Amino acid sequence: MQKSLLVSVLLLAVVAAPLSLRANEVSYEAPLLRLAETLGSVHYLRNLCGEKSETWRGRMEELLATEDPSPARREKLVASFNRGYRAFAGTYENCTDQALRAIDHYMTEGARLSTEIVQRYGN
Repeated sequence: MQKSLLVSVLLLAVVAAPLSLRANEVSYEAPLLRLAETLGSVHYLRNLCGEKSETWRGRMEELLATEDPSPARREKLVASFNRGYRAFAGTYENCTDQALRAIDHYMTEGARLSTEIVQRYGN
């Protein structure tokens, strides 16, 4: 999947890019929390539809390692990931066409968020 590779590269760029959070904390926080939620959604949906890996949870762990957030901020990021995961766990028990469309939507959103975060807040 070409799109999957692109999203992986972009998410890795977000994780690897040193960020200047202090100056941009308010504006930076919302897209980062949304990216965490998107990672949770993709993790659940892709595994539901046959991926059977920890790739997207691993991306979240990389994001946390790079950010090195305070305990309160870490809790918010993890809660966002879990919210994305649970939103679909409560909706889909089987891979459906709608679930596949949701995967495409969240992969596209994740790529967009990753690009925007790196472009706007990366050093």
